[in-house]
Amino acid sequence: MPRQVFRIQLIGLLLAICITVFPLSHTALAEEFGGTEPGKWMLGFRLGFAPLTQQLSENTATSIGPLVNLQGLYSLNTWLLVGMMLEWERHSVSVEQPDVDLGHQDTVSVLPTLEIRPVRLGQVIPYVNMSFGVNVNSFGEDTAIRISPSNTFAWRLGWGADYKFNDQFALNGEWAYKRNDGHTTGTGGRNDDWNASSFGFLFGGKMFF
Repeated sequence: MPRQVFRIQLIGLLLAICITVFPLSHTALAEEFGGTEPGKWMLGFRLGFAPLTQQLSENTATSIGPLVNLQGLYSLNTWLLVGMMLEWERHSVSVEQPDVDLGHQDTVSVLPTLEIRPVRLGQVIPYVNMSFGVNVNSFGEDTAIRISPSNTFAWRLGWGADYKFNDQFALNGEWAYKRNDGHTTGTGGRNDDWNASSFGFLFGGKMFF
C-alpha cells in the first residue's frame, strides 16, 4: 500500500508540473488560456467522504469518515490562485481482534494553498492544487484506553473541476490525497505506527466575486 500511495503522489506531481510547464493553449483543446480572472475572490464549501489510504495502526479498523472543506482563494492572474483551506474529517476506530470500539479520531487541517487553473473548456474549468500546513488531531475514547494522537505536517494534493453556471456561481467536484502520518501517546506508552493519511472525495459549490 505505501508503494501505491507513492505512485499516486508521483503522478500528481508530474501532472502539476506538466500543467504548469506545458499549458494547453491549442484552440482544439481550450477556448481560453487561463481558467480565472485576475483580482477575483473565490469562496468554496464542499462536503464528502474520506477513506484512509492504509490501516491506521496494527490490528485496528477504521470507518470511511465524513469530510467538510472550506476554502478562500484569490486569483493573482488568469491561472494562479493563492489562499487558505480548512478541512475537517472524522474516523471511527476499533480493534479487529477482539472486536472493540476504541472511539473516533478527528482531524482539522489548516492548509495554505496554491491552485493552478491553466484552461477553460467552455463552462468547465479543470484545476490542480497543492497545500502545506498542519493536521490538528484529537481522539474521543469510548473505552478506558487513553489515546492522544500527535499533530502532524500536512501535505495535500487535489484535482478537480468547476462547472460554472454564471460569473458568480459554480458546482465543484474534487479528489485529493492528504498526508497525516504521526504517532500516539497514552495507555501503553508511545505508538509510532499511526498513519491517518486519507483520500478525500468532495462535492459542493463555489462563489466568485
